[in-house]
Amino acid sequence: MELHVPRHLSRAGNGPGRRAVLLAAVLAVSAAMPDRQQPPRPAAQGPDLPAPDSAPDSAVSTILHSGPDGDAPAANPPAAPSRAWVVDTYGKRPARYWGLEAPGVLARMPPAAQGIALTFDFCGGPGGSGFDQALVDTLRQRRIPATLFLNSRWIAANPAATHQLAADPLFEVANHGTSHKPLSTTGNAAYGIPGTRNAGEVYDEVMPNNDVLEGITGKRPRYFRPGTAYMDDVATDILGALGVKPAGFSINGDGGATFSAAVVAREVGKARAGDVVICHGNHPNGGTAEGLRQAVDKLLAAGMSFTHLP
Repeated sequence: MELHVPRHLSRAGNGPGRRAVLLAAVLAVSAAMPDRQQPPRPAAQGPDLPAPDSAPDSAVSTILHSGPDGDAPAANPPAAPSRAWVVDTYGKRPARYWGLEAPGVLARMPPAAQGIALTFDFCGGPGGSGFDQALVDTLRQRRIPATLFLNSRWIAANPAATHQLAADPLFEVANHGTSHKPLSTTGNAAYGIPGTRNAGEVYDEVMPNNDVLEGITGKRPRYFRPGTAYMDDVATDILGALGVKPAGFSINGDGGATFSAAVVAREVGKARAGDVVICHGNHPNGGTAEGLRQAVDKLLAAGMSFTHLP
């Protein structure tokens, strides 16, 4: 969505193959997912955001992590609980928080982190289904790692680009939802976008796209960021039960791809070690790519480094 910046954010494809067919099937049944294998009952875990040119080969980032857990892929965690289990466990829990920093949301890196985490939402649908190749080229030319949050609508519109990004070890692919909804258990809205209405719809927003991404990458996404990045505290507990970590941000770098290049350069340029920066990769005609290029070149010159989410 291309809306105003709220005050609290001012601190700021190859032809379809088997996987593309799988994607279409998954999206078609996203509202009626079959129950999964039900594990032992675990304990609860306790944006398209509104306004939240080549470089020299010598400008190379220090990559603190080549991947989420080094070079060797980690074994997948146990199977996620079923939709029925989620509804039974969380359906009657009252939500006490609604916003951008619900308990458990990663808005900043751990205290010992030495790098800046760049994250990019690819939202799709009415919020934009373009692919900002210039932005991706900037990251690759400087060897800057980043976490890319892909929405099902964007994946469906960009199957070749999705596979290209997923195959690049410089990038970690994460879940940006199935329908790009705020993650609510009571139907709260954010920036005029209605959220999920109950625990079952939270499951439906998360798991179909989780399955799509696992089918593409061969592993489950580690992080989830909903449309608008708004979550309530019960929804974050559900994410924990489903085995994904809720991700927020500390710096709104491009205001939902509405900022000019100069403003993007200024906002991203404020980042320091430990910050999680959010920008967008689905608006190639906006100011994000050029503004990011200017910002990261200055940050690199100042000795800053970049890292994946922990």
